[in-house]
Amino acid sequence: MSDVTSHTVESVPVQNVRRGRGRRSAPREVGADLLQVMSRVTEEEARVLAQARAILLKLSAGGSGPALTSPQLVREYLTTLLTSQEREYFVMVALDNRHRVLASEVLFAGTIDGARVYPREVVKCAIRHNAAAVIFAHGHPSGVLEPSQADELITQRLKEALALVDVRVLDHFVVGQGQCSSLSERGLL
Repeated sequence: MSDVTSHTVESVPVQNVRRGRGRRSAPREVGADLLQVMSRVTEEEARVLAQARAILLKLSAGGSGPALTSPQLVREYLTTLLTSQEREYFVMVALDNRHRVLASEVLFAGTIDGARVYPREVVKCAIRHNAAAVIFAHGHPSGVLEPSQADELITQRLKEALALVDVRVLDHFVVGQGQCSSLSERGLL
């Protein structure tokens, strides 16, 4: 998200893991096609990996969802969700008051170095899931875990917007090459 304002973005609701609702269909580029671009896997292997990822995320949110009570649990959850993407995806994890996952949605997709994030859409999603708190994450396809100035700015804007509807922002993670960096742990939240 190095440039929050210069890229056109499409809304890509990839997965809704809230109990009692069906999954939304994922765009092709997020699933098997995206995995196949890596060229180390065949089309069939990419399809199986995309299905395995969907199953893991569904299982991790079974019932009322896993409680994300430690930074390590959050890192594992987000790494599973965002590793190996070739575009930036901005994710919101909606949590209840015990920090159990209500839903996990990719709200925005961008380019290789940026995604435009709209606070209005983020607030609507948090309200739709009746979230008490949220965690944000986005991938840096470059693998650089350093949050940009734009990352810090949009996190602050989202925190202010969500505070108006009593939703707490717990953290914002940057995911790259199987690792996560926490803005909160860096004192930026």
